[in-house]
Amino acid sequence: MPSRRVVDPVTLEVVELIGDVVARYHMEYEHAAASHQLTGAQARVLNLLALEPLPMRRIAQKLRCEPSNVTGIIDRLESRGLVERRPDPADRRVKLAAPTEEGVQTADRLRESLDFAREPLAGLSTAERAVLRDLLKRMLGG
Repeated sequence: MPSRRVVDPVTLEVVELIGDVVARYHMEYEHAAASHQLTGAQARVLNLLALEPLPMRRIAQKLRCEPSNVTGIIDRLESRGLVERRPDPADRRVKLAAPTEEGVQTADRLRESLDFAREPLAGLSTAERAVLRDLLKRMLGG
């Protein structure tokens, strides 16, 4: 007869709370993206590219999706004038996706409209936010 692992109540509560945070984050992100006529995936790609231009393969790795999905997202962002493809200066065979000026401005407005984490995190002290960050990094193996 297989043994059942007993999980303590605090672990169960933490798992439930993490699920609630993730669900709330996705809902807020989708709402903010829609207010800029973007899908959640398009908004995530645009935010990534606002940090630095990236090759499609790297975007797919960061988003944990297939490169073919990223190509479609980049195509749609490019057709709206938010992203452009350009050669990688380090390897001209590789194309980088990079935000246009309008893309950077849209990513900035999108970030400003994401209220979800800002308000609850503001209730924590700087030290508490640092502890939370460090615990999350540890949970993710970083």
